[in-house]
Amino acid sequence: MATTSTNISLSPSLKQPIHLSSLQNPKFLHPHSLFCNPTNHFPKISSLSTPLKSPICASSSQLMDPFSAKIEPGVPTIVNVDLGNRSYPIYIGSGLLNKPELLQRHVHGKKVLIVTNTTIAPLYLDKVVEALTSGNPNVSVESVILPDGEQYKDMDTLMKVFDKAIESRLDRRCTFVALGGGVIGDMCGFAAAAFLRGVNFIQIPTTVMAQVDSSVGGKTGINHPLGKNLIGAFYQPQCVLIDTDTLDTLPERELASGFAEVIKYGLIRDTEFFEWQEKNMQALMARDPNALAYAIKRSCENKAEVVSLDEREGGVRATLNLGHTFGHAIETSVGYGHWLHGEAVAAGTVMAVDMSYRLGWIDDSIVKRVSDILKQAKLPIVPPEMMTVDMFKSVMAVDKKVADGLLRLILLKGPLGNCVFTGDYDRKALDDTLRAFCKS
Repeated sequence: MATTSTNISLSPSLKQPIHLSSLQNPKFLHPHSLFCNPTNHFPKISSLSTPLKSPICASSSQLMDPFSAKIEPGVPTIVNVDLGNRSYPIYIGSGLLNKPELLQRHVHGKKVLIVTNTTIAPLYLDKVVEALTSGNPNVSVESVILPDGEQYKDMDTLMKVFDKAIESRLDRRCTFVALGGGVIGDMCGFAAAAFLRGVNFIQIPTTVMAQVDSSVGGKTGINHPLGKNLIGAFYQPQCVLIDTDTLDTLPERELASGFAEVIKYGLIRDTEFFEWQEKNMQALMARDPNALAYAIKRSCENKAEVVSLDEREGGVRATLNLGHTFGHAIETSVGYGHWLHGEAVAAGTVMAVDMSYRLGWIDDSIVKRVSDILKQAKLPIVPPEMMTVDMFKSVMAVDKKVADGLLRLILLKGPLGNCVFTGDYDRKALDDTLRAFCKS
């Protein structure tokens, strides 16, 4: 079939399509009722072929046992995002908000605007103000506190950031600081991209989701009632500062939501990392500091490498959206904020894996391993009961990966750790997957 898609195939041709296994006729439940018992046994790790060499190979850093190296408070691990003269560091570590020099070296000018929300402000706003001003009396700091939640990631809320910036008479040498999760990071970054046609900004992510994914790579924006993240810009920060101590106050549901993105990296490009997750998901769920620090570092390495290859998502970077086309349809249809982003992506990932299996591109062992690890992370593996085939198709039709009317998807193909971004697939497989997961 003729197609205009970008196909990033990392594997040789595979066997003919095979039939769907145990994912037929799933139950349709709210995400809270889809969490498994955390005492479930870890799945047995089978022997897999080494992923083929390709432009999106896993990070060159060696996989290590995170428990062999203890975290030293205040000493950051640094992952660099290589974008030429727009390159920037990601600082990862415990107690980094107590190291003023890390933030201050990236502040331009004498005025700073911190963008945060009603949940994070009481916890960390004073600490960040102190980090920005300690020994630096010439810097003045303003803040704007937004309502918390995906449902507020809209134009009306964004205007509050511009209102505060204009009222504070900020100039082009000011610096915006995003203090919060993915919603705050996306909105603050978009505001920085648009205010005075572009000012500097810094990311201080406080959720797993933001630390392993949304704070890195310069995707910024807001939602539209008809679709998620349809309005925005690619705009890189000056730095990303990840203080892992902020995860101590993260609710359990938010913690689990972030692991959907961690799991994604293993599935699309980093087999060893996925196998490590299978062995260590219980440690991650228990907030073991060394396990968390390692998972964040490894995720950031993967994200940074992909962004350096394809900053504006012309091809390779799109593979980071595994499960997101289905997941965004869930978020949009049920109403922003009812399902967390990671919960929707988890269910969407199962659907993408199901479709990959129907196409004959992966074997059933991968289907099972994906389901098992998402259950371990207490994430949903089916969409909400209200979703219909027509709901999915309506929202997916305006997805950002549609090109010339063709819906391109990220699907797994070949051994674990390999994927394709393509519009060249049998449409019947997509229809069959949607019907399997929807009542109508």
